[in-house]
Amino acid sequence: MDYFGLLAEGIVSEILSFTSPEDTARLSVSSRGFNSAAESDVVWEKFLPSDYQHIISKSNSLLLGSLSKKEVYFSLCDSPILTDGGKLSFSLHKKTGKKCFMVSARELVISWGEAPYYWEWSSHPDSRFPEVAKLRFVCWLDMRGKIETRMLSKKTKYVVYLVFKLADGFYGLETANAFVRFVDCESNNDAEEQAIVVSLSRREGPSEKRSKRRVDGWMEIEMGNFFNDAGEDGDVEARLMEIRRLFAKGGLIVQGMEFRPE
Repeated sequence: MDYFGLLAEGIVSEILSFTSPEDTARLSVSSRGFNSAAESDVVWEKFLPSDYQHIISKSNSLLLGSLSKKEVYFSLCDSPILTDGGKLSFSLHKKTGKKCFMVSARELVISWGEAPYYWEWSSHPDSRFPEVAKLRFVCWLDMRGKIETRMLSKKTKYVVYLVFKLADGFYGLETANAFVRFVDCESNNDAEEQAIVVSLSRREGPSEKRSKRRVDGWMEIEMGNFFNDAGEDGDVEARLMEIRRLFAKGGLIVQGMEFRPE
């Protein structure tokens, strides 16, 4: 017997709100008693971040006026929205509802980024942002992106990724160093000593971290991780650099840096 079918829908909704989005979706197909309650705004409001309305208000999205809370949730999982004048994109981690942000290339601090001889700024048909940065030629590769920890989900481990593509004829991108640090808690020099070695272009060989293809067609490379406790650690910064082996480098197309729950 489906005992949950005997309970009032409001009670079942309250029960589901203490589970997770993944559990709710699974339970809704396993019990008719859960099915109707699993569509309730009461349930999905609990799964959405408490400040999601404020975040959406900083975008051009019309989500709030036309969709149910469940539809808002899955729309934010599948279709990131631009906020802060297109400087950031916001989405949700589908299994947990944790907040994901990507910092656009325009918001990164890129050495020589405003020098047309070294970097080119243009639109890209696959980018969520109006512009991407394309590396034409440098010997000194150095870029940083940061975000305020108060914007992120609390009690959550985050991983930072560089989101990029490689142009035809890319070169000099075999290895670089990457690290993540809390700006107010760790010096740049200390963090640099703990940097990991990454490869933007190599698919096999040495054991440094290598890039992976994303479902959206871009590539990503892990730059490091951190635990966001209470969101009171100020800015967290991710940095990718190759400033020791001053060989020519080119062909890197940067969309941004993504701060994503593990």
